[in-house]
Amino acid sequence: MPSTTSRRFLRPAALIGAAVLAASVTACGSSGTPSAAPPGSASASAAAGVLTVRDPWVKAADKGMTAAFATLANDGDTDVTITGVTTDVSRAEIHEMAMTGGTMKMRQKQGGVVVAARSRAALEPGGDHLMLMDLTRPVRAGDQLDITLTFADGRTQTFTAVAKPFTGAQETYAPGHGASPAS
Repeated sequence: MPSTTSRRFLRPAALIGAAVLAASVTACGSSGTPSAAPPGSASASAAAGVLTVRDPWVKAADKGMTAAFATLANDGDTDVTITGVTTDVSRAEIHEMAMTGGTMKMRQKQGGVVVAARSRAALEPGGDHLMLMDLTRPVRAGDQLDITLTFADGRTQTFTAVAKPFTGAQETYAPGHGASPAS
């Protein structure tokens, strides 16, 4: 006959075991589409590898243009190329800073951003970044923006970036940069 002590621990142990089993089954499940994780730790399957978006953020802006930044990690065995970007607050492009005529200028990055297998790529002020142009509303510090990356193979991945004030890079934009072409 079991003792009173062993019965007292049997039920909590069974509940804990069931909770662990349920969590492991949920973690192993797949919906077939990448999902967004909390800001700062987004991760999803993309192209032929895994792309992890670390510390995503957007520069707060009242109007015009702003930019999004993050560190992109590819833990997969093949290169991943980001060819497009979309957001619901503006049209967007992948941009770079490049030397033109002895001056650093911002321009659309041809060919997109390649994140080599088992490496990282930085989207940062003064370097490659996601340019958000013609804002349809202010982006205030603390706002959370969903940003969707499109990869060369047609797959997409959405992550959430938090807006924050930033004056560090003192970016300047050429007149008309990012303006919609005249009809």
